[in-house]
Amino acid sequence: MPDTHNDTRRAFVKTATAAAATTVLARPVQEKLALFGGPKAVTFPERQHTELTKWPRYGQAEKEALIRLIESGLFYEEAPLLEKEWKEYTKIPYCKTHMNGTSALTSMYFALDLPPGSEILVPSYTFFATCLCMRFFGCVPIFVDINPRTATFDLDDAKRKLTPRTRAIVVMHSWGLPCEMDKISDFAREKGLILCEDAAHAHGAEMQGKKIGTWGAMAIFSFQTSKVLPSVEGGMGMYQTREYYERAAAFGHYEDPPKFPKDSPYRKYVETGFGQKYRMHPFAAAIARQQLRSLDERNALVEANVRRLNDRLLQLPGISEPYCRPDQKRVYYYANMLFLDEAKAGFSRDALVKALKAEGVRATVWIYPEQHKCAIYSEAKWWHHPPVIPDRMPGNEQVNKTHFFVPLFYGEAPELIEQYVKAFEKIWAHRSELARI
Repeated sequence: MPDTHNDTRRAFVKTATAAAATTVLARPVQEKLALFGGPKAVTFPERQHTELTKWPRYGQAEKEALIRLIESGLFYEEAPLLEKEWKEYTKIPYCKTHMNGTSALTSMYFALDLPPGSEILVPSYTFFATCLCMRFFGCVPIFVDINPRTATFDLDDAKRKLTPRTRAIVVMHSWGLPCEMDKISDFAREKGLILCEDAAHAHGAEMQGKKIGTWGAMAIFSFQTSKVLPSVEGGMGMYQTREYYERAAAFGHYEDPPKFPKDSPYRKYVETGFGQKYRMHPFAAAIARQQLRSLDERNALVEANVRRLNDRLLQLPGISEPYCRPDQKRVYYYANMLFLDEAKAGFSRDALVKALKAEGVRATVWIYPEQHKCAIYSEAKWWHHPPVIPDRMPGNEQVNKTHFFVPLFYGEAPELIEQYVKAFEKIWAHRSELARI
């Protein structure tokens, strides 16, 4: 049966967007672009501009927490308190603090306990730790592309690359946007794969009312300075079963085996654990606890500011944003990513970024390194068997070629957002001039 309601809604949105774009482009051009000597559109005071976009943001609560901790001397109570509060927040049965996201990933791959030579589906568009830590345990990455509409895991590409050696799948929720975890979970169950999540960008994100980080058998978060929940350094591992939890905890926390139940097969490693020391610093745990208390409120403010800006910018021909399903609740890590279709806009991304910067907009481009192109994956000596290096990743390439970033605003910023909108509209009104750059 045709979905007439959705068809009508899509037609209305398309018509309304086109009309709005026509209105923007029909406005009389009164000022030169700043790039060509005209006045800037963004005249907001520079110091306040910086304050609204500054990250991380620490205040009196963090200072007082650190002072209390120093004065009490009860340093090693902070991490267990953070674990308790994180379990309550995410509804995960087991979790463990780590000194960073990379150590949480290393512990996760140890906890998988896969036979040497096992292959793991993992995105190439990610931080190196997502892929590289597995090599310490004889596992080999299968590099998967991203969907250019979302910059997240491309399940269709993963299906094409499945091999008889594949034992697990690791997804990464890029820039705070959840992967399609319902479809990925179904695929993992169908193929008997262990599903894990790298949620280092996605603190507080949800899908279908379920927190990101709780869909897979295991997951990790990073609390590094740039992250949505920053504690300068730190990480969290999340585990659905006691078996995974005890293996991961014993690997990086030699002090934990005595705490395990008497029937634990890992309790006997009481003196040594499994040889690593990945304990989170108490100061980092104290900061993370304070940041967690305001996480949802801060995420909501950032999202509201993004919507005030993007809902206007998306009316301009050629601009789009990563697609977020209605049953997903995304968060925003690092910056507000947008895409430019140069053919529809009529000018290049380079020209746009130059024009935006001249107008006072803090626009940037950062090309995410593609892991499959890094030297270590092409050198067989580091691996149980050589990873297959794809010729190209069209999704990675498209996102890296078409994206640009504008800042996230961490406070009330209606005037600054309005000036950003005016800068974009001014550029689109002069787009024929930019086409010649």
